[in-house]
Parts: sequence; structure tokens; C-alpha cells
Amino acid sequence: MIWDSFKLAIRGITKKGIRSWLTMFGIFVGIAAVVSLISLGQGLQDTIEEQFSMMGTDIIMVMAGSEFGTSFGSVKLNEHDEKVIKGVRGVNVITPMISKLSKVKYQKEVVYTWVSGVPVDERYEIIENMQGFGIREGRKPQPGDKYKALIGIMIAEGDVFEKKVKLGDKIEIDDVEFKVMGGLSKIGNSQDDSAVWIPLKTAQDLYNEDYDVIMLNVKTGFSPSEVAEDIKAKMRRDRSQKEGEEDFNVQTSEQLLETYSGILGAVQAVLVGIAFISLMVGGIGIMNTMYTSVLERTNEIGVMKAIGARNKDIMMMFLVESGTLGLVGGAIGVIIGLTMSKSVEYYSAIALNTELLKASTSPLIILGALAFSFFVGAISGLLPAMQASKLRPVESLRYE
Repeated sequence: MIWDSFKLAIRGITKKGIRSWLTMFGIFVGIAAVVSLISLGQGLQDTIEEQFSMMGTDIIMVMAGSEFGTSFGSVKLNEHDEKVIKGVRGVNVITPMISKLSKVKYQKEVVYTWVSGVPVDERYEIIENMQGFGIREGRKPQPGDKYKALIGIMIAEGDVFEKKVKLGDKIEIDDVEFKVMGGLSKIGNSQDDSAVWIPLKTAQDLYNEDYDVIMLNVKTGFSPSEVAEDIKAKMRRDRSQKEGEEDFNVQTSEQLLETYSGILGAVQAVLVGIAFISLMVGGIGIMNTMYTSVLERTNEIGVMKAIGARNKDIMMMFLVESGTLGLVGGAIGVIIGLTMSKSVEYYSAIALNTELLKASTSPLIILGALAFSFFVGAISGLLPAMQASKLRPVESLRYE
């Protein structure tokens, strides 16, 4: 009986023609939005987790500012803070860093991009591991380098200035001349790929500022979370601050991952929630179409009941038809959604020079979207199906 109901549903959908497509419009718009958003969200989540796995689980970041994201404000960290942190049990190598949006000039062209000051001794390796970059050409910074700079791949390939910047070229950072000694490999986001890296001491002299962030790794056998708590406690005592009133922020790499994941999840939930509005509109469209179908097929229902069809058979027929409307709309929506997410991935890689936006689609997402679209269709057709099942044979046969 169910198979017969599916055949009748397909026949009814094809018979209605354009009306069926208009009915399904809300469904495949909603499903397309849901699939594309979930796909891109999962891809972004996978990329973030990959970046943090490269960083390692033993990394701790001490940032200026009381809240995450306020590192580059007026509050700074200094060499005294570095010594305080270094005295905490379990701390291994400490790497301070300065980042500032600066005026960078090449020949006669001026742009504003991020310039970061990093140590040029053995501590440079921590920055290298955390940022996930390597030297594409030239050499790494060495002790004794002062007015030397590493450039991101976008600067080297002419995506920042009109001309490509080559090894040995001179650039000016806030009117101070630097020589390009190396080029970084591609990192995957435009901010880092268009940045300039200079020695930390030079950055301190150039900007007359202390550190924005101090990164460190933990010795083997120590818990990063426990070391982070010890750092907080010691810095509070040193600054005579109470818990909750700190002007600094200490987070492990795992906590940073949780923060990013939480923000991403909240944004994704809001966007998917908005997309569900389209599904509700599509469901109302299916309900309207099914009510119309009940009226159009009243005589047919009467004939079916006259030859022995039961109420539950009539109800099943209309439920399957409404569910099939949702399923077909969902299938189209899945195809559109996957196309949209892949298009965003391609555009972001080509036009925005970032590999953060990747589409990640599992069979579970596709099957879930199809099942949900069938469910929405079936639920939307429930009331019309109940109405159809309660029609009396004699009255149905007389209906014109």
C-alpha cells in the first residue's frame, strides 16, 4: 500500500506541474540555506581545529586586556610581566610579541597592514609553530638583525602593492627603512599573508610600546590548564588585583579553541534558525496545496472508499504525497546548498585568499536534510490528510 501511495504521489506531483514547483520552493530554499550553512560551519570548525592541532595543546597565551579580543588596546604587557611568568613552575619557553596596524611604503605606494615584532633567537620557533608558516624564500631572522623584514606571500606576489616585492628590496614601515630578507609561505588568511614581520626589539623601538601578547609552552609532564591558573594567580599578586578585576587574560590553546567554537556555534545556530523560517513557509505552502488536492480529488476519494479503501489508507495516501513534496524539495535544496557552499569555498580561496572557509559535508548531513524535509512535508499534510480520510463515500461521489 505504501508503494502504491508513493506512485500515486509522484503521479499527483507531476500532474500539478508548475503548482508543485511553487509549493516546493519554500522547502528547497530553506533546505539549501540549512545545508550550505551547516556545511560551511563544519568546514570552518574543521579548519580551526586543524590550526589549533598544529599549534599544539601545550601553548598558553597571556594577552593584554581583561577580555578576549582586547589585546591591542592601551593596556600592555612588559618585560617585568615576562619575568613574573617565567618564574611560574612548569613554564618552558616564553615568546613575547607586538602587533600593530602600520603604514607600509614600497617605492611610492603606501598601504596599511599588520606589522608584527617577533623574537629573532630560538624563541622564534614557537611563533613559527603557532602561526603555521615557514620560509618560502630567503632566510629566517637571526640575532643581530635590526632593520630586516619578512613579508607575507600576498606582498611578495603583488596582491598588496601594485608591484611584487622581492628579496633585497627596501620597504618603509612608519617612515623607517627595512630590507626584505625573506618571504613567508602561504598561511591561508589574508591578514597573515599580507603582514610584515620584524625583530621584536626593533618593533619596541619603532612603536615605543610594550608587548601585546606573551606566548609560552609548558614543560612535559605539566598540565597547561594548571600552569595557566598559576600564572593568573601570580600576576594578580604582582599587580595587587582581585580575581575578576584583572587587566590581562590567560588562556590555553584548548580554551581558545572552545571560545572560537562557541562563537561559531552561536552564529551558526542563529543563521540556521533564520533558514528554518523558509521551511515553515514551505510547510504552509504544502498544507495549502494538499487542502486544494483534497477538494480536487473528492470524487476519487469517494470511489476509493466505495471499493473498500479504509480511512487510514486515504490518510496514508495524502501523507505520503505531502511527504514526497517535501522530500523532492529537500533533494533539490541539498543540491543547491552543496553548490552554494562549494562556490563560497572557491570564491574565498580565489578572491579573498583565505582557506578558512571550506565546505565539509558528510552523508549524515545530506540524509538528515532529506529526512527532515520529508518530515516537514508529512506534518504539513497531516490536517488535509485527516480531512480527506473523514470524507463520507456518498457525499464524496456527489461532490462537483
